[in-house]
Amino acid sequence: MDNSPDNGHDEPTGDRYRVRLQNVFEGPMDLLIHLIRKAEVDIYDIPIAQITNQYLEYLEWMKQMNIDFAGDFVLMASTLTHIKSRMLLPVQLGEEEEEDPRLEITRPLLEYLRIKSAAEQLAERDLLGDKTFTRKPDADTLKSAQEDQVIRIGLFELIDAFQNILDKVSPEHRVDLSRDRVSVRERIAQLTELLEKQESMTFDELFVDSRERSDIIVTFLAILEMAKLSLIRIAQHVPTGIIRIFYQ
Repeated sequence: MDNSPDNGHDEPTGDRYRVRLQNVFEGPMDLLIHLIRKAEVDIYDIPIAQITNQYLEYLEWMKQMNIDFAGDFVLMASTLTHIKSRMLLPVQLGEEEEEDPRLEITRPLLEYLRIKSAAEQLAERDLLGDKTFTRKPDADTLKSAQEDQVIRIGLFELIDAFQNILDKVSPEHRVDLSRDRVSVRERIAQLTELLEKQESMTFDELFVDSRERSDIIVTFLAILEMAKLSLIRIAQHVPTGIIRIFYQ
């Protein structure tokens, strides 16, 4: 894994293309929250061994996909591994009961969620004077609004969706980005042309023409790069869970 300073550009390393996540996508706290929500567990009662293993699996997967991540992801992995080891230590008779080691991560997680929630509320706040005096919407309008509700999707939800696509492909194809017939930059150009015509497409539709495992990986890396460059907006339809890519 290359942890060299980010110079603001994503350049191929030899024949291999690396997408860097520094200061653009979500960080280690977001990955941890994503895993806790997927496991449907209480933040005060985190199954630390399970979450740590899943966290390390995500990092290994991103490394295999040639996705470069910042050092704070590795630092979080070290913290989780340390807490996991402390949880495995037996409690000796006569010793004072030690504070739950998981609080080392629970406290900063709660603080992060509080700050993130406040930031999201500020971002959604209406402009001064806008919608101050509005008529209460009727039931049909409310129902329609709920059906049309979309949310901004995070990086790790996107990774989950991509893994589902990859799981459907024959495992016979070895991941070898150095032999891709289409480069990431070429795929970006193709997707841009496609989205310029249609304005938006579902996430799955972008992989229809990618039959080989390596082609699918290149398409995913191209989507990440386009998101990083703010060429696209990614949203999820709440009732159906369908992910849609919008060209902007």
